[in-house]
Amino acid sequence: MAAVDYLIVVVYFTVVIALGFWYQRRASRNLDAYFLGGKSIHWLALAMSGSVSNFDITGTMWIVSILFVLGFKSMWHHWMWGFLMGAFFLSYMGKWVRRSNVMTAAEWMVTRFGHGPAGGFARTTYALMAVITLTSFIGYAFQGIGKFASVYIPLERLAEATDIGWLQMLCTQYEGHVLAVAIMAATTFYVLLGGLYSVVVTDVVQTVILTAGGLIIAYLAWDRMTPEAMASLPPDWTSLAVPWRIPEFAGTEHAGFEFFGAMVIVWVLKGLLLNAGGPAQMYDFQRFLAARSARDAAKVGAAWSLFLIVRWAMAVGIALLALTHVAGVADTEKVMPTVLRDGLPVGLRGLVLAGLLAAFMSTFSSTVNSGASFIVRDIWQPLARDTGDDRRAVRIGYLATVGVVLVGLAIGVQAESISRIWNWMMMALGAAVLIPNLLRWYWWRMNGWGYAAGTLAGLAFSLIALVRPDVPTWWTFALICVTSLTACITLSLATAPVDPQVLLAFYRSVRPFGLWGPIQHEAYSTLDPTKDRCERAPLAMVNLVLGMVAIAGIYVGPMYLVGRWYAQACLCFAAAALAAAVMYFTWYRNLPCD
Repeated sequence: MAAVDYLIVVVYFTVVIALGFWYQRRASRNLDAYFLGGKSIHWLALAMSGSVSNFDITGTMWIVSILFVLGFKSMWHHWMWGFLMGAFFLSYMGKWVRRSNVMTAAEWMVTRFGHGPAGGFARTTYALMAVITLTSFIGYAFQGIGKFASVYIPLERLAEATDIGWLQMLCTQYEGHVLAVAIMAATTFYVLLGGLYSVVVTDVVQTVILTAGGLIIAYLAWDRMTPEAMASLPPDWTSLAVPWRIPEFAGTEHAGFEFFGAMVIVWVLKGLLLNAGGPAQMYDFQRFLAARSARDAAKVGAAWSLFLIVRWAMAVGIALLALTHVAGVADTEKVMPTVLRDGLPVGLRGLVLAGLLAAFMSTFSSTVNSGASFIVRDIWQPLARDTGDDRRAVRIGYLATVGVVLVGLAIGVQAESISRIWNWMMMALGAAVLIPNLLRWYWWRMNGWGYAAGTLAGLAFSLIALVRPDVPTWWTFALICVTSLTACITLSLATAPVDPQVLLAFYRSVRPFGLWGPIQHEAYSTLDPTKDRCERAPLAMVNLVLGMVAIAGIYVGPMYLVGRWYAQACLCFAAAALAAAVMYFTWYRNLPCD
């Protein structure tokens, strides 16, 4: 790293912290301003914010590492976190969330299940799971940013320049931890100051920087893909075909991918259930609630995926450079920082590094802001006697923000690797809420007791994967889902249904489709067909499929383009363009007016 590279990074940090000060007064007026930006933020800015919040350093390091190992077959792996979520958001889910008209996803539970004990218990359960999930993501980010920064900032030099024993130990044995804490502390500072205002505004800036950095890396990889370099790639590296078994992985550190076909089935099923259940216990819900209207929320869902295109081009570019121009990388999770350090010229390296730090800060800030909102709105306020003082609530938000970060740091220190904590969060902890989140939207008979029981049962069984990582993923995933489903249905049918008036109010506001039976029949008689049209399930499904085709095409197409596989790239782009053209008539011209 040259001095100019470090200067670029320092200037970037100075700018984003200054933005936090700029928005402090505006954000601290009340909770709606602090956590939802007063519902006045433009839909394009919200889409940029949500998109770049998914474009994190740790996740990109993980994407590069499995691309390095699996090639294009790794795209099947991304079903596990629902990478085609934008199709669900644009087709119907974004509108449903915005029409809920609440501040947090946990507060949504009261609008769906009522203000009684069942609704309150469901709300608390959801908030608890959200805080666990979000703090786990902070721990996951801690692992990634520590490994990333340690490649660029050699603290060993500081250890050599001092005789203080404890400082030498920190700079050598815990180098990654020290760097991660420093970067997270700076990010937490500007989140504390400006709330969602500073998060979204800096996300827009970060989107521009990150896009520029990603395009630079993609171009460098494309430029260096000579016929000789391409010939050195592993066989079938560009194939999307799914083999049932990859025998060479047996007994290796990649043994989890040995029965690849079985894992693909689990990943795809998990991704579909995850997306169909709406935004999960993350910051996604918050972006749609902050939209000005349901129409804008649908647009947020459509634009969400567009700003992630460069991420896939950049990831495959880094993997290609690692496979063809860099040797001796022992830890696959350090492939990305190593390639960027050794393969980029001075100046460009600093710009790309600032962009990736922007990605980390965006994801981290969104995670922290969302976690604090759950604690304040759904745990503190229901228990506090006096909640009328908005400034006091914002101060509690400051404390909650710091608390979420500290717990996340503790989790990160205990984690062994990015892959270990990611797989547990996605396939075990995430599975705990799949079924409850799905049923809450589509089944009228689901009540708060059923939701809470299904979530807690799934959480209890997710601990199996934490204490017994040797148990096959597909086995624990199936066990968690079956247990959660059984608890949801049993408790819902064994207890009283939700008050019909609560269900009617929810249905008239959100207008979902699914198994709504008598509620749907009664609601239809009072809805204004010119203003309150219910979602048409067949049309929503058509848009869903078209959206998935379009998003897959714009993600995979640039990956083939970077590697000079032009025929495959053109096929992907053509499929995406055709799907988008049809959606103009089936989706855009049918957007709601509200």
